[in-house]
Amino acid sequence: MLTTALHTLRTRWVAFTASFVALSLGVALLAVSGLALAATLDAPDRKPERFAAAPVVVRGQDTLRVPTPSGERTEELARPRAVPDAVVARLKRLGTVVEDRSFPVRVRGGGHGPAELVGHPWSTAAFAPYRIDAGRAPRAADEVVVTGGWAAPGERVRTDRGTLRVVGTVPGRGFEDAVFFTDARAARLAPVGVQVAVDAEVSAVRKAVRDAGRDSAPGSAGVRVLAGDDRRYADADPDRDREALTGLNALFGTAGGVTAFVSVFVVASTFAFAVDRRRREFGLLRTAGATPGQLRRTVLTEALGVGVLASAAGCVLGAYAAPQLAALVVEEGLAPAWFTIGDHTWPYHAAFWTGLVVALCGATAAAWRAGRTGPVEALREASVDTRAMTRGRWVCGAGLLLTALVTLVLALADDPGDLLHRKTYVSRPMPLITAAALLAPVVVRPTARLLTWLPARLPGATGLLARENTVAGVRRTAAVAAPVLVTVALTGSLLGAVATLNGAKAAEVRERTAAAFVVTAPSGAGFDAATVDRLRAVPGAELSLTSSSAVYVLEDGVALVRSDARAVAAPERLTATTRLPLAAGKVSDLDDHSIIVNEEWEEHTVGRRVRVWLGDGTLKTLRIAAVMHTGTGDNGVYVTAANAAGAPVDRVDVALADGADAGTVAAGLRGAVASVGGRVSSGDEWAEAALAESGGITRTGLFLVLGIALLYTGISVVNTMLTATSDRVRDLTVLRLTGATDAQVLRLLAAESLTVAAVGTLLGLLVAGLNLAGMGAALHLLAVPATPVVPWAAVAATAGTCAALTVAASLASATLLVRRRAVVRE
Repeated sequence: MLTTALHTLRTRWVAFTASFVALSLGVALLAVSGLALAATLDAPDRKPERFAAAPVVVRGQDTLRVPTPSGERTEELARPRAVPDAVVARLKRLGTVVEDRSFPVRVRGGGHGPAELVGHPWSTAAFAPYRIDAGRAPRAADEVVVTGGWAAPGERVRTDRGTLRVVGTVPGRGFEDAVFFTDARAARLAPVGVQVAVDAEVSAVRKAVRDAGRDSAPGSAGVRVLAGDDRRYADADPDRDREALTGLNALFGTAGGVTAFVSVFVVASTFAFAVDRRRREFGLLRTAGATPGQLRRTVLTEALGVGVLASAAGCVLGAYAAPQLAALVVEEGLAPAWFTIGDHTWPYHAAFWTGLVVALCGATAAAWRAGRTGPVEALREASVDTRAMTRGRWVCGAGLLLTALVTLVLALADDPGDLLHRKTYVSRPMPLITAAALLAPVVVRPTARLLTWLPARLPGATGLLARENTVAGVRRTAAVAAPVLVTVALTGSLLGAVATLNGAKAAEVRERTAAAFVVTAPSGAGFDAATVDRLRAVPGAELSLTSSSAVYVLEDGVALVRSDARAVAAPERLTATTRLPLAAGKVSDLDDHSIIVNEEWEEHTVGRRVRVWLGDGTLKTLRIAAVMHTGTGDNGVYVTAANAAGAPVDRVDVALADGADAGTVAAGLRGAVASVGGRVSSGDEWAEAALAESGGITRTGLFLVLGIALLYTGISVVNTMLTATSDRVRDLTVLRLTGATDAQVLRLLAAESLTVAAVGTLLGLLVAGLNLAGMGAALHLLAVPATPVVPWAAVAATAGTCAALTVAASLASATLLVRRRAVVRE
């Protein structure tokens, strides 16, 4: 049988081309995803930047540390603390101490420089080090030194910090666009600093900090001494590389899961279809004396040969494609500029052996069926598929369908919010897609008859023949429809899930926002007291001032959970601008000793007390004043401004007083915040802007994942259709002998291809509908005012593309076949 298998591979190589192409492309996708995923596991070792020349940096508490029975739990504080005065006093005895401050500076009036700068005191410039290459150091409050060559000494620059005069420049170092003020002016602009540079020996500094802690100096707990490479933690966003890789890891993990599913699905389907087309050949071998075991070994040996060659080719293709993918994600802004594919080898091993196993698994079921082929199969002339549904197919299909439905019901009953997570809505369609493909032969006949009911009754035989050929070749129809099914189902399910979730979040934001206008500070900044006073002076405007913060709670005794918080300056004014989705309690009960939580919290009973850590790490016990519905997970918590010390006002919700003119109030608000770069939006505009900002990366990443998967399935549609059409030489020859012209034969095949594509599209829509219905039910249980969104435009484009590819592949193959002589060879 080994010799027979090898001869078959050599002489029937065309018949195995479809399997080879499907498997090699599938392995290539797995290799690319694996290589990209491996590249996200390790961030590069970043050296100190702003303090590369500083001997030591002492930083105030910036991490919350909570001991638990399972070890210490840590979270980054939303509001890091300044280095305590008692500690600074001890450090000054050791050497020069320079307080560091950082604050945003924005160029106004369409200047030619960077739109966003970061301000520092001039005394910290030497720690980078920055050296003046033109001009001098700043001496007056309006004098600055800038990095780079965008401004020359003597120029005046309009900023949200006033009009500044450039008196010097320093070469840029690539990690920031800085503007240096005098130390006195920087202290007025940013009164609170969280770190200091110390010109002293590291050991002496560490001892001084330890002594302060031992003497119980106020606020000394959590103070860190940074030296050597640890000084990078004094830079802005020191964990940006790790955070970037975390996002990429999730993206490529999702891509790997989707591509693995698609490749396994398509490869298994292609191998099974290729073996099923050889029933007559197996019947002849049985007539010649081959045993069922020999047939099975033959099929598996052929699959092994194709699997080895295709997997090797796929690994080579993946090695060339992976760098292209890395360049694409960098270009799209999904990855930092330094991201590249490394020299890991395990993705090649994983892709190769996965491809080989998939090839053998895809051929195993078909090999078992081939072994049951009787000698009489060699005499069969009919193309009608009998018993297309085997017992194993029934069991697997029904089992997967039942599993998907039961797990959906359990998720809705236990934790409906889990259905809104990306990992869940990406993976949940896969069992349903597989179940639909396995059970497809059951619905092919009724679906095809329904779709061709009208064409079959039109004049001419094309519609009737298209219906009968589609219905007769159930296995062929199901095999060709499978790539269309997975393409449409993934498009509808994934894009529909994102659209539904975005719509739900937008509905939540609109439902919560009762304000006529929302005034927001520039990103990363807040409004100073003077700006707040100007806003309060606007006639006809009733203000609700809030700040961004966070609270932390220990749940189950081991999990330290962070919740984003809004700190309210005047709780009595909150109800005029915000409609909280309350499940229990009243907003008016919020005070300095209470908190409003949501149902996600372990403790969410009104009146109960809960121990929390505030944004600066302060431990407090607060009473639960009210409880909000969980919603989509973005409701957060509410506290008063007294429980968010140091958090500047960064959002002002504005209601109109009785008789106030909206246009006049809007103009007054814009005038109040124009000098500091604030933005005034209507309630609806603010809701849309917040949604667009939060969902852009998710949509871009999902389009990338879908693009890779759909490209593969598109190729598979063509591949499978070419194979299916090439097997119909006898059918087409008989049609021509009965008088059909070449054009009529091609029209018939086009009609059949469209019917098959329509069958796959309907099955895909059914799968997508079930998934979106589950998400809609989850949103209903979470009290979110939203309905499932079907991305009809994307589904229509995908289905149309699949139909076009199916027809084109069918006609391309048939055009070559109809040119042959119309003779039936026996």
